[in-house]
Amino acid sequence: MSTTAQAQTEGLGFYGFRVRQAEGRSGLAVALQASHCGRPFRQASASLADLPEAAASGETRASRRDAMPFFDVQKRLGLNLDHWMTIQTAEQPHKIPGRCHAFEKEWIECAHGIGGTRAEKECKIEFDDFVECLLRQKTMKRLSDIRRQRDKLIKEGKYTPPPHHLGKEDPRP
Repeated sequence: MSTTAQAQTEGLGFYGFRVRQAEGRSGLAVALQASHCGRPFRQASASLADLPEAAASGETRASRRDAMPFFDVQKRLGLNLDHWMTIQTAEQPHKIPGRCHAFEKEWIECAHGIGGTRAEKECKIEFDDFVECLLRQKTMKRLSDIRRQRDKLIKEGKYTPPPHHLGKEDPRP
C-alpha cells in the first residue's frame, strides 16, 4: 500500500467513516468495539471540528472521502431499466399497466411500513389475491373441472357441442 493510500485510510472506521482516537487506541480498534450483543457499533461521520485538515482549510462541508460510496447510476443517468420488472406498480415503459397491477398495489399499500412479520399476517388476503392473479391456479382448476364435466356430459349423450366448437363449421370466404 502506498504512503498516500495509507494516509487517506488512516483513522477510518469500520464502515469507512472517520473516528475519534481514544486514549492509546487506534481508530480501527475504536470502530470495531462490539456492543453487548456482539454487533459492531455504528460510527457516525466525524464533525468538521474533529478533522484538523478540514478546520485548517476552512471547509464548510465534510469531504467526500468520509461518506460511503453508493452510486445509483440508473437514477443519475435518468434510466429506468429494471425497476419496472421488480415491481409491476412502478411506471411501465409503454404506460401499459401489468395484469395484476391493482392487486400488487393493494398488497404493497397494506404491507408498507409495518414490517415483514406483521405484513404476513395482516396482509395475507391481499397477498393471496396477488399470487392468485399471477399464477391463476384456482382459475385453471375451475376451467379443468368445467372441461371435465363437459366431456362427461358429451360421453353420456346429454350435451352436444355446437359445430363451431368442434371445428366443423362451414368455411368462410
